[in-house]
Amino acid sequence: MADLSINFAGIKAPNPFWLASAPPTDKAYNVVRAYEAGWGGVVWKTLGEDPAAVNVSSRYSAIYGKNKEVLGFNNIELITDRSLEINLREIEQVKKDWPDRALVVSLMVPCEEESWKYILPLVEATGADGIELNFGCPHGMPERGMGAAVGQVPEYVEMVTRWCKTYSKMPVIVKLTPNITDIRGPARAAYNGGADAVSLINTINSITSIDLDQMVARPIVGGRSTHGGYCGPAVKPIAMNMVAEIARDPATAGIPISGIGGIGSWRDAAEFIALGASSVQVCTAAMLYGFRIVEEMKDGLSRWMDEKGYNSIADFSGKAIPNTTDWKYLDMNYKVIAQIDQDKCIGCGRCYIACEDTSHQSIANLLQDNGTHKYEVKEEECVGCNLCQITCPVTDCITMVPQDTGEPYMNWTQDPRNPFREAS
Repeated sequence: MADLSINFAGIKAPNPFWLASAPPTDKAYNVVRAYEAGWGGVVWKTLGEDPAAVNVSSRYSAIYGKNKEVLGFNNIELITDRSLEINLREIEQVKKDWPDRALVVSLMVPCEEESWKYILPLVEATGADGIELNFGCPHGMPERGMGAAVGQVPEYVEMVTRWCKTYSKMPVIVKLTPNITDIRGPARAAYNGGADAVSLINTINSITSIDLDQMVARPIVGGRSTHGGYCGPAVKPIAMNMVAEIARDPATAGIPISGIGGIGSWRDAAEFIALGASSVQVCTAAMLYGFRIVEEMKDGLSRWMDEKGYNSIADFSGKAIPNTTDWKYLDMNYKVIAQIDQDKCIGCGRCYIACEDTSHQSIANLLQDNGTHKYEVKEEECVGCNLCQITCPVTDCITMVPQDTGEPYMNWTQDPRNPFREAS
């Protein structure tokens, strides 16, 4: 049976599934329930200086699918609104009671050396396994010179990280903001500052919807609103790209990565791990479905690893990175064309409409004697874009079939059609 245990930057946990710093980890009651449910670790909701932050009401909004499933989740909640003393006392007790689980403390204090020098020994005294520097919160805190206001400036990231390594012996994880042009900049800064690991992504600046009667964005606070932090399934593609960018950057190669962003199943976790993560953090899915989702996550990941012959998380962490490259290195001579399985086709015509109206007019609409329609791919016109496959509602009805072009590998830097091609 697969071994799900991990050693993340010196922090041991029985499995890679951690709760992210958020409302689910705001107090001992929640964290103990999470451990009882089987979570391998938690990142305690961000601590700050006293007096504690004050939150507003309401705080959440969402983007929904057709069946009311939450696709994206938006929040304007700040860091913990409980005192530093209460949080530290609870952290110490929880760690004593659950020594085998990872307990990382998220921190955010002003970008002043004395503030960090003061709080770090207090956290270390609790016995916590490590700290996560919250350089990503996109609302409320940046106006105070914290959160994303730090994470968007690599020099600040490196400076604060170095302070933390100077005044603490705990592993330092730097949580990165996605609200930046190139995630590699702050990741490199964290690495240069001595970070033991990075975690990403934090939430994305967002306004999810507008109440068109009141003419105000949601969530509504006394008739007004503001942008918040976007998370949930909708951000997963963005998060995975940023994780991969760091994992394949020579300047940060090998730094442990905790993947965050839209993880709600074992498959999501496996995908993040394949792109270089060695632990994953979950928030939105736990808030929507409760802590017991971790049971299915652990079971599913373990079964899949057994099926693939992976004995540990390390066996497949980063395994997809060698196959992730820049567009210019893709094979220009590789070709696929669509193929429709007529036995599975239900004749809905969605592939035809999509291709005819918005793509390459590569599907023929043939009227049959019985009045039904048959759809066939015009192979000579098909460019292999796979729009038809995406629009088809029937699994495996349309497949993309590789073609033997007889041509060798040739990327864009070598292509004679590229006026700026590189010399061989």
